[in-house]
Formats: sequence, structure tokens, C-alpha cells
Amino acid sequence: MTGTAIEINEMTTRELRHFSVNMEPQLDTDETLSGTPTVTEESGNLTLTGKAVSTALLSISGVSVAIGQAVQFTVGAAESGSYTIVIVCGTSAGQTVDLELIVNVC
Repeated sequence: MTGTAIEINEMTTRELRHFSVNMEPQLDTDETLSGTPTVTEESGNLTLTGKAVSTALLSISGVSVAIGQAVQFTVGAAESGSYTIVIVCGTSAGQTVDLELIVNVC
């Protein structure tokens, strides 16, 4: 089941932004993300690079997120619009979890 990230993120076409997305709500107790996440967006107007599972304790929207429970990547935008980024990643329990993130570019 696809979840949707709580926050809506905003950026401009002049920016290159680093995103950290809390995947903990998609995980079972003591489960972590594994492997390299797949991070995609259909229009091709976003450049998505540096996709990785977190290797440090992070604070995301005021919430402490444990090592291995967030996905991090960098976004660049060519055109204004509202975009849905889909994040898919394997887990330590052999599952696959996914989450959608909305990014508004102005």
C-alpha cells in the first residue's frame, strides 16, 4: 500500500534541494530500509540524484528518524508545476515499501 508523505515540499526552478523522507511509518517494528532506493517522477521535469538510505540519525520535520529509516536524495527542477515523486525501497525483512512525496515547484 502506497503511503503519502505528510509534508508538501516547495522549491523554485533555480534551486537544487536535498530531501530526507521519513519512511518509518511504512516499516514494521525494528525493520530498516536496505539496498538503494528507487526514486522516480513521471514527467521528466525533475532531476533526481544521490538516492540513498540514511546512514545517520536525522531530524525530519521535528521527528527523530533512526539510521536506515529514511531515504535521502537531491532534486533539481526544470519547470514549474506540482510533481509526485515515488520512493520504493527494500527492507531488512524482505519487504518492499513505497511512499509518495508531493513537490511544488514555482
